[in-house]
Amino acid sequence: MNVRTDRASATRESILVTAERLFAEHGVHAVSNRHISEAAGQGNNAAVNYHFGTKADLVRAIARKHATRIERLREALVEAIDGDGELRDWVACLVRPSTSYLQELGSPTWFARFSAQVMTDPALRAILVEESMSSPALARTVEGLFRCLDDLPADVRAERGDMARQLMIHMTAERERALAEGSPTPRASWDDAGTGLIDAITGLFLAPPTPPS
Repeated sequence: MNVRTDRASATRESILVTAERLFAEHGVHAVSNRHISEAAGQGNNAAVNYHFGTKADLVRAIARKHATRIERLREALVEAIDGDGELRDWVACLVRPSTSYLQELGSPTWFARFSAQVMTDPALRAILVEESMSSPALARTVEGLFRCLDDLPADVRAERGDMARQLMIHMTAERERALAEGSPTPRASWDDAGTGLIDAITGLFLAPPTPPS
């Protein structure tokens, strides 16, 4: 029974890793469950359906595979601030967990590109949004961030939050893609890339809004 359980766990992990890579490189809808099964070395082309169900279920499983470690990294940063951080500190709580995690994973990685692909898909985007909204550390981060932005109109604050999310998702994906291709990157490490993002997003939030005409 243990051998069977171990074999099933290994199969699931192989499918998750393969699906993440293929989704990152080709897009979610360009990759079929059969393609994933074959690339993962599964003789049964229905292996993905058997272990995960729908493609949406598979996307959720990939997201959750990474979420636990990212949440712990964010928790540590939030606890270090102890509720009394400045704007840049809270922006770091947004950015650093992802860039530190990508650094931990080593090379190559696919998670940043996978996230970017999913976030541009209207049918699947809600999965990543829902998963992130369930993060207590992220909720505390956003609360702390907004406390530092009381002078910013609510609609402008929301708009800049969307801009910050786009920067984080797509800049990490672009860096990951460049590393995979062996292309030059503006920053030497994921830690440096995180610093650049923190600088840019902090400046974005601090820019004075143009008064309505």
